[in-house]
Amino acid sequence: MAQQGSGYQARYKRILLKLSGEALMGSEEFGIDPKVLDRMALEVGQLVGIGVQVGLVIGGGNLFRGAALSAAGMDRVTGDHMGMLATVINSLALRTSLVKIGIDTVVLSAIAMPELCETFSQRQATAYMDMGKVVIFAGGTGNPFFTTDSAAALRAAEVGADALFKGTQVDGVYTADPKKDPSAVRFERLTHKEMLDRGLTVMDTTAVALARENNIPIIVYSIHEKGGFAEILQGRGRATIVSDD
Repeated sequence: MAQQGSGYQARYKRILLKLSGEALMGSEEFGIDPKVLDRMALEVGQLVGIGVQVGLVIGGGNLFRGAALSAAGMDRVTGDHMGMLATVINSLALRTSLVKIGIDTVVLSAIAMPELCETFSQRQATAYMDMGKVVIFAGGTGNPFFTTDSAAALRAAEVGADALFKGTQVDGVYTADPKKDPSAVRFERLTHKEMLDRGLTVMDTTAVALARENNIPIIVYSIHEKGGFAEILQGRGRATIVSDD
């Protein structure tokens, strides 16, 4: 699975990267920080430069959270549909930053909106990745009651990704939130079953179960480590690997 290029060697040929919408806020309290978008685009560009095929799923929590409004009394299905639209906005924004630095990128939405982007199909997504295009999967799974974590695991399985990367606020999976609990212990490695049995909430159970069923390792790393993503992809850096191998 290794790819040669620019003196680097990647451990995976095709990956699916899941980013939270909150990651796009940077130091802002809401919305999108263009500087963060540009930094993420450069990191993705590094991977493309060493021959890695990249798919992305971005959450919408920086703009809208359907589950939160549902808890406040809004109809859950409507709230989730609004959340899906937020992921489309984030996807279009990231595509702009990628195209700006010369990375051929396409957005495929689970919800048809042909004036804005193409509609998702597994066959077309795989063909684009084979061509070396970055593919951003928008609109979640296209169904309410499913998170963008679940969408990421589903798309990873559909395109045959070698690994699912989850960018978080901390550098791996811990027994508790290390920002709240200083005694939290970090895991270097876990199995999917251990992650489910321990109730570790880095990704929802549907996503972890999907990854387990399709033998897709989950690599959890910090989005705040500049250049850290490429390091981890080459077998260095700091992350937790969730795998049954």
